[in-house]
Amino acid sequence: MNPAFMREAFDLARQGRGLASPNPMVGAVLERDGEAVGRGFHTYAGLQHAEVIALAHAGEKARGATLYLNLEPCAHQGRTPPCADAIIAAGVATVVAPMADPNPLVGGEGFRRLRAAGVEVVMATEFALEAAKLNEPFLHFMHTGRPLATLKTAITLDGKISAPDDNRGWITSERARAHVQELRHDHDAILTGIGTVLADDCLLTDRTCLARSRPLLRLVMDSQLRLPPDSKMVRSAAGDVVAVTTSAASPERRKTLEAAGVEVLVLNGPGGRADLAGAIDWLGRRRYLSLMIEAGSKLNWTALETGVVDRIMFYYGPKILGGLEALPLAGGIGRRRRVDAIRVHNVTIHPIPPDEFAIEGYVHRDH
Repeated sequence: MNPAFMREAFDLARQGRGLASPNPMVGAVLERDGEAVGRGFHTYAGLQHAEVIALAHAGEKARGATLYLNLEPCAHQGRTPPCADAIIAAGVATVVAPMADPNPLVGGEGFRRLRAAGVEVVMATEFALEAAKLNEPFLHFMHTGRPLATLKTAITLDGKISAPDDNRGWITSERARAHVQELRHDHDAILTGIGTVLADDCLLTDRTCLARSRPLLRLVMDSQLRLPPDSKMVRSAAGDVVAVTTSAASPERRKTLEAAGVEVLVLNGPGGRADLAGAIDWLGRRRYLSLMIEAGSKLNWTALETGVVDRIMFYYGPKILGGLEALPLAGGIGRRRRVDAIRVHNVTIHPIPPDEFAIEGYVHRDH
């Protein structure tokens, strides 16, 4: 195995950022006699999988070649025929990949089919963690049926997200906010609360200007359906805005929003509020792989307390607000004892020079 070709397969896979969902990002490199003779990466709109594109690129040179992939080739009939069969038919001698496909329709069958046909399968285990991280939302979805939910917030060094009197200006720098836009681009959906919409008249769009396989779906938790028809979000709606409400909401408001192109989703939750967990299950049924929660203090706590948050991404600005009235990142009743604190593990610090940083971590599950 040549690590350089595996690294190139990963680089190719990353060219599918925002373009592959609801499929995984996959890159493929065919190597023969020390040279790359075929390359490919998957985009959902392009239909063909990375392996098939690379095989077509290589032509007859694929016979006897080694195929480097970041994920097991599929072995089932989906929108396209099985890639494992195409690899066998092309006469590829060896397939190198770091991990099996978690899709139960594949689940190692691709590797078994290749081996049964005499194709050598090499597991590049040293790349397994990188492969899992690259397609983390896809893996999470395949294991749970729900999108990977990331709670994102901009926060001062003393844990505040909002000042009591005036919130003009930004907590973080333009550089940090550009990083957030990259994060948005990597997600299928974004969710906020009606309080944030009313306070900021936000758009919540992907402003990277990079291509996507489907629009960033924007959801608003809005129990009383107060979303203003003249808000930026509603005026920009193009089949990509969903108001999550309750059966107690005004039918007239619902008709007005639906006429403006907003989908109204009625999900009754605890305490007469719209059901956040139900909204995430709804996203899963529609094969949205990843969700970014970008909300205010109350909804942030609801998301944490109800257990729907899988990952956190907190952007820290070098500022201190202080006081008891400035809002913390998560309000509500909170946990009353230190021993009951929500725990975060696998923490990574991402420096944002010169003076900022982001903390990424995963919410600990007790079960």
